[in-house]
Amino acid sequence: MSEMEYVGSELDLFAGVHNWKEYWSAWVRPYISGDVLEVGAGIGTNTALMDRVPRGRWVCLEPDPQLAARMTQQVGAIAGTRGYENVCGTLSDLPPSDRFDTVIYIDVLEHIEHDADELKAAAARLRQGGRVIVLSPAHQRLFTPFDKAIGHFRRYSRAMLRDITPAGTSVEQLVYLDSAGLLASTANALFLKQSMPTKEQLGAWDKWLVPVSRNIDKYLGHSVGKSVVGIWRKI
Repeated sequence: MSEMEYVGSELDLFAGVHNWKEYWSAWVRPYISGDVLEVGAGIGTNTALMDRVPRGRWVCLEPDPQLAARMTQQVGAIAGTRGYENVCGTLSDLPPSDRFDTVIYIDVLEHIEHDADELKAAAARLRQGGRVIVLSPAHQRLFTPFDKAIGHFRRYSRAMLRDITPAGTSVEQLVYLDSAGLLASTANALFLKQSMPTKEQLGAWDKWLVPVSRNIDKYLGHSVGKSVVGIWRKI
């Protein structure tokens, strides 16, 4: 993960999209168990959303020192019975013996140049039956100046995630989320080409489009959407 160019400027901008955060976190929470490693935890705003069974270790790993400092403050405010650990670094900075039941990448894998190598290293950290969970922006055709501005190397399709399945794991879920938001992303890619959305645009998407997606995605079989979730289980 040393190649990751972590810009982080979007984290504050997206901190207020509550409907979207609740949507994707509700999707991934059932797959989170045991000792957890959250890679690229940023400023820590997603941790509390995902952690609803506060037992065991939860390691928040963040390579950017400034973001890691903010993360320490954010996660410290929610600490309860679980032992949160904040680490400034990458997978290679963890003790070689560290093993986890869940390794999570929320809007992180697209920042990593050698993504297949990263998932291979993550899978090596799993205990038997453990999971790697990825949420990333979908569809390379929607790659915009915004993606470039915040350090994305790519956007993903389900096929792209399947192609980097780590050895010794099986695909448990590959689904798209936010079909309504896909329309807005398509419009931006075709017409606006903004390097950064405005707070008003994000607010409108979160307030109006995300609830629509939550209602219709299931009827579409999660076959379309602007974000993609991949979950692998160690076999």
